[in-house]
Amino acid sequence: MQKVIEVNDLYKLYRVGDEAVRALNGVSFQIYKGEFCAIVGTSGSGKSTLLNMLAGLEKPTKGEVVISGRHIEKMNEEQLVKFRREHVGFIFQSFHLIGTLDAVENVALPLSFRGVKRSVRMKKADQMLDLVKLGKHKKHLPNQMSGGQQQRVGVARALVMEPDIIFADEPTGNLDSHTSKEVMHLMQTVVREQKRTLVMVTHDLQLASYADRIFHIIDGKIVKVEEKQREKEREI
Repeated sequence: MQKVIEVNDLYKLYRVGDEAVRALNGVSFQIYKGEFCAIVGTSGSGKSTLLNMLAGLEKPTKGEVVISGRHIEKMNEEQLVKFRREHVGFIFQSFHLIGTLDAVENVALPLSFRGVKRSVRMKKADQMLDLVKLGKHKKHLPNQMSGGQQQRVGVARALVMEPDIIFADEPTGNLDSHTSKEVMHLMQTVVREQKRTLVMVTHDLQLASYADRIFHIIDGKIVKVEEKQREKEREI
């Protein structure tokens, strides 16, 4: 299997007054192409810090983060911006849609930063909205859509760049339980069909159960890795 993410002996220390707090305390693991992995822990466990390290949003105090064969801990800010634009998609808890743009325009937006011409990016955005089953809502503004529909737009926007990896930070945090299950099932299906690698951070074990592997993090250390059989995929 092809390794997409490799983390070696990762530490992140913060100074709080006179004390050094270890947000990450010697974390090592690998994630493979096409996997859906969940990082699970309570508030303050280090899961968000770990996601930020993987996405190159924070620098480790010590250790290596290798993504698609590139050492991102060695990159400067300009290199990181370019790397994220070319290799990474994000799904956020609070959707981050632009209120004045309709669904297609929101999905197409990241392609404009790549300089893709309008006709091409609109066509691609259109296809992605079909993929996440929002064909009837393409011309709707965010305030004309439910939370679940807005998050589907968020999933389509992450996919439109054809990223190697998608990072999702508490992606259903603002949704009710039924809608959360729908969005998780969608993400599970889309990752399979598109052969994407998805890394999700959550505090919710129920949501984590949709993943192929679950990394349990406590006090900055991964204490357990749960492997799941794909045949036992949860259905709504």
